[in-house]
Amino acid sequence: MKNTWKIYMLSLITFMVSTSEYVIAGILDKVAASNHVSVGVAGQLITVFAIANAVGSPLVIMLTTKLNQRKLLMLSLVLMVLGSVMTITLPGFGFLIISRIVLALGSGVFAIAAKTAAAKLAPPEKQAGAIGTVILGFSAAIIIGVPIGRVIALSFDWKLIFVGIGVLSLLAIFVIMRTIPATNNGAAVPLGKQLAYLKNPKILMGLGTTFFWQLGYGVMYSYITPFLLTVTFMSGREVSGALFAFGIATLIGSKFGGFMTDRIGNPKTLVGGLIVHCLALVLLSTLAKSTIVAIPLLMLWSFSAWSSGPGMQYNLVWLAPGASGIMLSLYGSFIQLGIAAAAGIGGIAVKSTSVQAVSWIGAASVAIAAIITAASFSLDVKQLRGTFKH
Repeated sequence: MKNTWKIYMLSLITFMVSTSEYVIAGILDKVAASNHVSVGVAGQLITVFAIANAVGSPLVIMLTTKLNQRKLLMLSLVLMVLGSVMTITLPGFGFLIISRIVLALGSGVFAIAAKTAAAKLAPPEKQAGAIGTVILGFSAAIIIGVPIGRVIALSFDWKLIFVGIGVLSLLAIFVIMRTIPATNNGAAVPLGKQLAYLKNPKILMGLGTTFFWQLGYGVMYSYITPFLLTVTFMSGREVSGALFAFGIATLIGSKFGGFMTDRIGNPKTLVGGLIVHCLALVLLSTLAKSTIVAIPLLMLWSFSAWSSGPGMQYNLVWLAPGASGIMLSLYGSFIQLGIAAAAGIGGIAVKSTSVQAVSWIGAASVAIAAIITAASFSLDVKQLRGTFKH
C-alpha cells in the first residue's frame, strides 16, 4: 500500500498531539505547585480538557465541513501551537484552563481528521486497519509520552513539555501541507441534517456501545494502581512493571483489532473482543491474587479492550460514509462522556464498598456493550434477509 507511510506519519503526529492530553495526569503535582493550587484543584484541568474535547470537537467539525482533509488537519495543529504558546507564556491558573480548552479542541479535531484521512488513504478492505494504526498514537502517548513528560518535569520545568509540543506541532503543519492530499469532504452538510444522523437507531446503538465500553474500561483503569496494590498484593515496583506490560498490550490490541476487522469482519471481531474484555475483568477480580497470575490477565484485559476501538469507529463510518468526520467526532465525544462517568461511578464504588468493586462494574458495563453490539448486527442480518425475500 503506497500510502502506508503517510498513515504511520499520522499515527506519529497523533502520539505527539495525544501526549498534550495525557501528560497532565503524570505531572499534576508539578503543575499544582507552580500555580500555587492544590492537586485537587489542578485536577480540574483534566475535567476541563475532557469536556472541551467532548463538546467542542464535534462543533468545530460541524462548522468546518467545507474544509478539505489537509486544511482541517492543519487547522487543528494551529490550535495546538496556539494552546502550547498560551500554556508557556500566560501566567496564572485561569489562563492555564483557557489554554487547556484550546489544546483540547486542537487535539480532538486532529484525532478525528487523522482517522478520517487514514481511512481515505487506505483501500476499502484495509480501512479498519488504517484507523487502528492511527490509534497506536494514542496508546504510545500513554506508554511513552507520559513517562517522558514526567522525567522532563522532574529534571527541568514542566512547561518545557509544551515547548516541545508547540515546536513539533509547527513542524507537523508543514509536513501535512506537503504530504496529505487535499481530499474533499464532499458537500457541506447542514447542521439539522448532521443532527438527524442521531435518529438512526443503529448509529445510536453504536454510540451506546462506545459509551458502555469506555465506561467499563475507564472505571477499572482509573483505579488500576490501588486495585493491583490491594487485590493482587503487588509491590510498588511490580505495579510499574505490570503497567508497562499493560501498555505494550494496548499497542498490540489496537493493531490486532484493525487487522482482524479487515480479515474476518467487524461483527465477529467486535463482539468477540467485548466478550473477552468482560471475561478478563471477571477473572482479574476472582483469580488475580498473585503477580504471576495478574500480569497475564492484565494484558488480556488491555489487549481485548483496545482491540475494540478500530471496529467501533469503522462501524460508525460504515453506517454513515458521507459523514465520517461527524461520526468520528461523536465517537470521541461519547468516549469522553464514558471517561467522565467512569471516574464518578468508580469513585462512589470505591468509597462505599471496595476497590475490587470496580472490576465487577466494568464487567457489567462491557457486557451491556456486547449485548447492544450483538443486537445491532442482528438488525443488519434481519434487514438483509428481508431484502432477499422481497
